[in-house]
Amino acid sequence: MIRINQLALEVGHGPGAIKKKAARLLKVPETSIRRVDVVRRSIDARKKDRILYSYIVDVKLAEKKKEETAVKKADSRNIQIETEARYRYPAHGKEVLKDRPVIIGAGPAGLFAALALAENGFAPLLLEQGDPVEVRAEKVEAFWRNGDDSLDLHSNVQFGEGGAGTFSDGKLNTLVKDVSGRNGKVLETFVEAGADGSILYDSRPHIGTDVLREVVKNIRKRIQDAGGEVRFGCRVEQVLMEDGRTGGVLLAGGERIQSRTVVLAVGHSARALFSSLWEQKVLMEPKAFAVGLRVQHPQKMINLSQYGREDAGELGAAPYKVTASTKSGRGVYSFCMCPGGYVVNASSEKGRLAVNGMSNFRRDGENANSAIIVSVTPGDFPVPGALGGVEFQRRLEEKAFLLGNGRIPVQLYGDFKEDRRSEALGDVAPQFCGGYALSNLRELMPEALNTAFIEGMEQFGKKIRGFDRSDALLAGIESRTSSPLKIIRDENLESSVKGLYPCGEGAGYAGGITSAAMDGLKVAEEIIRRYCPA
Repeated sequence: MIRINQLALEVGHGPGAIKKKAARLLKVPETSIRRVDVVRRSIDARKKDRILYSYIVDVKLAEKKKEETAVKKADSRNIQIETEARYRYPAHGKEVLKDRPVIIGAGPAGLFAALALAENGFAPLLLEQGDPVEVRAEKVEAFWRNGDDSLDLHSNVQFGEGGAGTFSDGKLNTLVKDVSGRNGKVLETFVEAGADGSILYDSRPHIGTDVLREVVKNIRKRIQDAGGEVRFGCRVEQVLMEDGRTGGVLLAGGERIQSRTVVLAVGHSARALFSSLWEQKVLMEPKAFAVGLRVQHPQKMINLSQYGREDAGELGAAPYKVTASTKSGRGVYSFCMCPGGYVVNASSEKGRLAVNGMSNFRRDGENANSAIIVSVTPGDFPVPGALGGVEFQRRLEEKAFLLGNGRIPVQLYGDFKEDRRSEALGDVAPQFCGGYALSNLRELMPEALNTAFIEGMEQFGKKIRGFDRSDALLAGIESRTSSPLKIIRDENLESSVKGLYPCGEGAGYAGGITSAAMDGLKVAEEIIRRYCPA
């Protein structure tokens, strides 16, 4: 097939425009084109008075033998022959796996590891401490209405079917360079489970939390239909170990499940299990991450800056990505940007409060929000060892809870700069899931982080007009950006305990829905390559 890069068309073009433009670039009649597939679509908004869609497309001619001739005739570095490659599971190994594999955690990593193992005949057992996504959603919404008294410690924004990403924008961006085809496999699986087909080609794909709940349910059903078992309300208290090898898991309540192959696919907030593994001397190390505050701006302001118009129309609510370097050397950057979204109470422990961002598929909320976060390293942590980052997070979350008296503490950016408590809101209308209270967030983070945060905001104001407006609405604390530790694994993807496979975001090997799902596939492939089902 032929790949054409940078095929530009006006926004609002008709359905046949891509094929027509491809034929013109290839200097062939349209009738000779059998098929055109969009690989990627991005928005070129460098000229605000002429915004374009920029496409990467794959073209198949009616006569394959003429494709090379067409490429030579086109004589463009943006046009070349491309080999079609699709994801395939590896061949089974020769060693018989007598016990079915156990997977801990039904987030993206766990779901995709379970799906791969089920589709290869291993009949995996997927254990999730939280509820099915439909029950989980009801509990989360009750928590947002009623506050800390309604918090279910095992089924909340962080825990439950789908993982923490279920209550987010459902962004599918990844910085992982994928030559394996796993990224395509993940996206195709999401579409087969009900996600919009645009995620296959949009440069900034997202599912939306409203759609993602249904997608997760459908993936669960696919696992079950392929012979896997999914159990909810099953909290793993301990991974069983003997002579340097895993022997299964111990559940809360005392049930023991035997297995010599355990996939550890817990999320970045599985603090109790991290502590258990640390006590069992599983090799792990502290990891740098970032913390900060959620910032809300009117979406119309962001649209105007990015697209030159307040009403984005068919382009959809405009996103942004900003980064800054500070005098102290700390990086400051936007994280989990949610166009047309909401700031949500994402707590998972009593007396501690964390926030996150969420958008529905339509991204039609009044505000844009993102976390503006500051890098931290193990040198910032209050205690040494692999769990130092967890303790750092917890102390920030305890302060946030106290500042807001159990509600999300918020402050205007102008007041934050002046170190004074906000007494009233400005023109930015608050968009929250969960109660909020005016506070002084300057008391929350260490002053070195506050200084870096302000430096970043001032730099971002020069890139996006109004970003540093005095009534921009801040909320904290965004502490769960990624895992604060890494569980060491070897070239076979096993931990220091043989048969225990750490994967995904919680283990320190991913940074979002897509990369976590890809890592779950990667671990499943290793098990498939080594074993054959009994």
